[in-house]
Amino acid sequence: MPPTPGLKPKEEAALHDCVEEISDSVDEFRRSISEMKDSQGISFAFRMSDVETWVSAALTDDDTCMDGFYENDMDGDVKATVKTAIEKVAQLTSISLAFVNQYAGSK
Repeated sequence: MPPTPGLKPKEEAALHDCVEEISDSVDEFRRSISEMKDSQGISFAFRMSDVETWVSAALTDDDTCMDGFYENDMDGDVKATVKTAIEKVAQLTSISLAFVNQYAGSK
């Protein structure tokens, strides 16, 4: 990854790690959507257990994203900007998990 103007090396590293975590979240959501579309093979309960696990993991990824920004020498503006964005992602992920849990319990 090329250097980002205006960011300290630690900020850049934390941002890079955060992007990787969010990428993992996207993969977990894709896997979940694919699993929910597949009506063949394994039971509904087993399939939904997998989906709940993956969406929960996506929520953990959102939290982990912020870990690198909690060091004292991080720029407050950088930290605040990332935190605002990740809080929105985490809120949507949490809502998704609530929907998945509700759907899993409905059958």
